[in-house]
Amino acid sequence: MSAPLDEPLAKSVGGRTAKVFADHLDLRTVGDLLHHYPRRYAERGELTRLSDLPLDEHVTVVARVAKATKKTYGPGKARLEVVVTDGSGSLTLVFFGRGVFKPEHDLLPGRRGMFAGKVSVFNRALQLAHPEYQLLDAEDGKEAVDAFANRLIPIYPACKQVNSWTIAKTVDTVLTSLGATQWAGAGEPLPPALRESRGLVALPEALEKIHRPRSKADIAVARDRLKWDEAFVLQVALARRRAADAALPAVPRVPAEDGLLKAFDARLPFTLTEGQEQVSAEIFADLATDHPMHRLLQGEVGSGKTMVALRAMLGVVDAGGQAAMLAPTEVLAQQHHRSITEMMGDLAEGGMLGGSDLGTKVVLLTGSMGAAARRQALLDLVTGEAGIVVGTHALIEDKVGFHDLGLVVVDEQHRFGVEQRDALRGKAKQPPHLLVMTATPIPRTVAMTVFGDLETSVLDQLPAGRSPIATHVVPAKDKPHFLSRAWDRVREEVEGGHQAYVVCPRIGDEEPDPKKKSAEDEAEKRPPLAVLEIAEQLAKGPLAGLSVEVLHGRMQPEAKDDVMRRFAAGEVDVLVATTVIEVGVNVPNATAMVIMDADRFGVSQLHQLRGRVGRGSAAGLCLLVSEMPEATSARARLDAVAGTLDGFELSRIDLEQRREGDVLGQAQSGTRSSLRVLTVIDDEDVIAAAREEATSLVAADPELAGQPDLRSALESLVDADREQYLDKG
Repeated sequence: MSAPLDEPLAKSVGGRTAKVFADHLDLRTVGDLLHHYPRRYAERGELTRLSDLPLDEHVTVVARVAKATKKTYGPGKARLEVVVTDGSGSLTLVFFGRGVFKPEHDLLPGRRGMFAGKVSVFNRALQLAHPEYQLLDAEDGKEAVDAFANRLIPIYPACKQVNSWTIAKTVDTVLTSLGATQWAGAGEPLPPALRESRGLVALPEALEKIHRPRSKADIAVARDRLKWDEAFVLQVALARRRAADAALPAVPRVPAEDGLLKAFDARLPFTLTEGQEQVSAEIFADLATDHPMHRLLQGEVGSGKTMVALRAMLGVVDAGGQAAMLAPTEVLAQQHHRSITEMMGDLAEGGMLGGSDLGTKVVLLTGSMGAAARRQALLDLVTGEAGIVVGTHALIEDKVGFHDLGLVVVDEQHRFGVEQRDALRGKAKQPPHLLVMTATPIPRTVAMTVFGDLETSVLDQLPAGRSPIATHVVPAKDKPHFLSRAWDRVREEVEGGHQAYVVCPRIGDEEPDPKKKSAEDEAEKRPPLAVLEIAEQLAKGPLAGLSVEVLHGRMQPEAKDDVMRRFAAGEVDVLVATTVIEVGVNVPNATAMVIMDADRFGVSQLHQLRGRVGRGSAAGLCLLVSEMPEATSARARLDAVAGTLDGFELSRIDLEQRREGDVLGQAQSGTRSSLRVLTVIDDEDVIAAAREEATSLVAADPELAGQPDLRSALESLVDADREQYLDKG
């Protein structure tokens, strides 16, 4: 942006304050600060909702003191508990030691204030330990009353080092120091004609109204304008990317009439679903063009994306090219390689004894392969002997060369940054076609915002023979007998000839963290349950007599592969694992899954994990074990997962709870998210309209020669870090 917003923050607020804002909130210029918008607003007399507090997040609440209790344990050892309420719920504030003196004097019953701190659980109740606070009563003097009585109080995204009211005062200082003459030079990313046709206010007015609103109408006017800024700049970035991609040359890849693809299809023991047929047709139409395909294939867990991707790869091999599938983990790469070679049979043994004349070689390339196997795989790729390679990021290394790379398939796109994707594409003589797959269903609005440079295909039908999955929440603390029953159910499934997964958030061989405080406020916050501990407890206790094994990311690759092979072969009854089984693992005989500490996983992750069961003809069972109390948002999340098998519905819930910063691959609260007022679920109309406007602007002026302010806004959006989120999900 231009001059006033580009000024270093230190000029307005001094070096010391500017350093804290830069170090902890990544706010370095006047523009950064003024685009750090309030998360919400409190009104004098309004009661904020304590019932919706998110665990482990830094929050600011407005509430009234209900009671205060002080306990003394000896000289200098005291604990002050202050219960505050807002009508919707209550929250305990805890102060220890010498830290009790001031709050004991200030926080008397009936007094009202703003309280900021990190939400934790102690004795099954939500609490803030040593929160910062600012009282909002008349006792604090006329200045505080004037500041808070007659206007909306902005509550900012804050962090431990910088609380909301400090941000508010700093914004106020900066706005006051910006005179009208300076404001006149503020950069306007929106073209004047667009602003006028949409009835949007100028940027200075919008920034003034979002930080110093006199009414809720002011906030609405400001947000309308600022949403357009975000949507439009992002869509211009994506439109330019689409235009650049469309201008690249690519080799058209049309499958041979009677080649590998036809031979493969003839052997399939089932018919493709309508969805698979339709998506395949879209992909083959793209592959036949002379510019690179950029397609996102998203679909429900188990909807048959791998089959669609494999047919695309076989089509490219038919046309004389090679195809590479990039997987995020070795377990998943090995699984894909195994399932592809099994599905292809002798078609995967081209040039080998007993292989089909129409076949090709399918090789695996991972970082942990032995030297001889690795040398052979590299040789097969560079000579063209291998038409298909499945691998991890080892595929990206300098030594890996291709004879004629025609198609790159990226599985679980959200695990790869843009550099990795581009490095693999750079191994082709001309840009290869690209197919991106994700099993995390994405609402249309998110796809339009995040994957705006990709055409989107959706698989929402499950193949015939997939079974329904029953999901239940197991409240382990409130009803311990429910957990006992869960283990009985696992045993019943195994006795019925099936297998089960038990998933834990942690491995259990981690080094203890020396920085970990043993303070009283950490007393009841136990670490997440661990694979190694739970496996031992189960094998000696409720699942004694069954074959229980472990699988996690720090095991040696051979050991991992051995366990997965034996589990797939039915030799292991119960697999206790981390989320390494989250994607791609396919064992149709596994019918039950117990997820320990389920509240520590995200909605989409739980949906992914659940998709590992019910993959055969027998019904699936998923049990979500949690110690979280019933009224918490964590339990609400688990109830939502138990309530629907619709991944698209769950992804909306997930997005509403996690906010957009997460979706765009950005850091969490306390640092700048690329979207600040635009919400991709609610603002579909703004995003769609901005996409139209951006596409026509880029078509008329590809270099944005007539839009210097827009160009500046674009440069600050798509810096080195942000470049990545355009390729992340």
